[in-house]
Amino acid sequence: MITLPESDDDLLAECRVDAYRASGSGGQHVNVTNSAVRLTHLPTGIVVTCQNERSQYLNKKECLLKLRAAVEKRNYRKPKRRATRMPKSVKLKNKVAKLKTSATKKSRRPPKQDDSS
Repeated sequence: MITLPESDDDLLAECRVDAYRASGSGGQHVNVTNSAVRLTHLPTGIVVTCQNERSQYLNKKECLLKLRAAVEKRNYRKPKRRATRMPKSVKLKNKVAKLKTSATKKSRRPPKQDDSS
């Protein structure tokens, strides 16, 4: 189970932060600023990136949210399945079907030979 610190500052201390130029549309502003952010959580090796916003600060906040979501997803454990009890009506229905099948198969058998001579 992975545990993360509550405050964003402590979490950032556990991460390596890389800022780089974002790709895609955005015009001249995107071409001249390092606004895209890549966070690498060093204890777990989880990497998240964000280049949605024009501001490095906002992208960093978005990365922290993505990192917390990724850790939460990895920590999730599916609950164990409990088998349900078969109702009486279903048991009775199965018993009737089995008796019917049994009678059908008995009728297909050849008659028994008596060797009492």
